[in-house]
Amino acid sequence: MSPLVVAVVGPTATGKSDVALGLAERLGAEVVNADAMQLYRGMDIGTAKLTPAERRGIPHHQLDVLDVGQDASVAAYQRDARADVDEAHARGRRVVAVGGSGLYGRALLDHLSMAPVDPEVRTALEQRAEREGPGVLHDELARLDPAAGRTIPRTNTRRIVRALEVITLTGRPWTAVLPEPSYEVPAVQIGLDSDRAALDARIAARVERMWQQGLVAEVSGLAGTLGRTAARAVGYAQVLAMLAGECSEEQARTDVMAATRRLARKQMGWFGRDPRVHWLDSGRPDLLGAALAIVEAADAGTLVDPGTRRRTLGS
Repeated sequence: MSPLVVAVVGPTATGKSDVALGLAERLGAEVVNADAMQLYRGMDIGTAKLTPAERRGIPHHQLDVLDVGQDASVAAYQRDARADVDEAHARGRRVVAVGGSGLYGRALLDHLSMAPVDPEVRTALEQRAEREGPGVLHDELARLDPAAGRTIPRTNTRRIVRALEVITLTGRPWTAVLPEPSYEVPAVQIGLDSDRAALDARIAARVERMWQQGLVAEVSGLAGTLGRTAARAVGYAQVLAMLAGECSEEQARTDVMAATRRLARKQMGWFGRDPRVHWLDSGRPDLLGAALAIVEAADAGTLVDPGTRRRTLGS
């Protein structure tokens, strides 16, 4: 029987990569990325991707597997990431999965049948969005699937179009085809939590660090090659607006911080709804030890059901 996959989840800037790296070292594991934007080659600074040197010789999978002009696919990720898990297990290695893209993590771990796609239906919806504006399509989505209307922002044309595509093809609400919390790949999930003030400070420090590391130069070098998905990534979209003369550099930096804070709230909303996640305060001094204790209890079959998580972020 294969060992449990250890998944480190939670909002951005809580230190997931460092905890995953520490767990991988202690468990003799390999790491599988579950962050959609870290799939892209060249998107390094803005995604806080660990450099090869920072990976400490530990194999990392599902990093730098897409050109920035490609659209990421949950179905392709599921296929390839699960193959990485199987191959690591065949080598006698455990797997630590880490990332803040909730749907990608669920695609890796849970039973998830991919909703159908139809390029003609999608193109027609995209053309409607261009003619009528995404708000009109969002109103339609909210009428057909109120839960999706509450979840998907009015400005996120790609997700609005995808939800309406699924509804058109299946006759069912988009939310009805989302994954249920049922493991297909046996796992234990460790969530890193933080109170709002501490997380906002972490986010501000991260954005400042990215600027110092050369985020503007990174985005400038990629401009013109970024596809729809990559161009909308937090950090990249705001710097692209600056490069297009739509705002000042200081405003772009402020916008990146604000967008990152919104992303963190969204991520916590996603992960916070999963009752299987064992939450830890990311600021505790014994964080790695506490995470290891959860893994050891899960391996021994003595891990207590987490129940309702302690609410901190956004409370």
